[in-house]
Amino acid sequence: MAESDLYVLRERAENGDKAAIDELIELATERGDMAELRRLSDRDNTTASDQLIELATERGDMAELRRLSDRGNTTASDQLIELATEQGDMDELRRLANKGNATAAEQLMELTAE
Repeated sequence: MAESDLYVLRERAENGDKAAIDELIELATERGDMAELRRLSDRDNTTASDQLIELATERGDMAELRRLSDRGNTTASDQLIELATEQGDMDELRRLANKGNATAAEQLMELTAE
């Protein structure tokens, strides 16, 4: 897609065109464009958030998952806990547990018991 076409699509999306928003999400997902997905996610688009979480998880991008988790996205929190557990990142699990995340606390206890 040409940059000018993308500009027009973004403009339509900004004006509330749901089809344009859906197309932007699809294009961003195909291109692995986390910045575009982040921009749409930050406007409370759950589809963009879901795609962003999926892409961040695939890339092991704990910073992005942490950002979304800290904004209250439970799916991002779950993925962050999973990645932190896989990587043995006790600090991240402790941080989440201290914020009241019971799953993180359970994972932390399991890892420390081993």
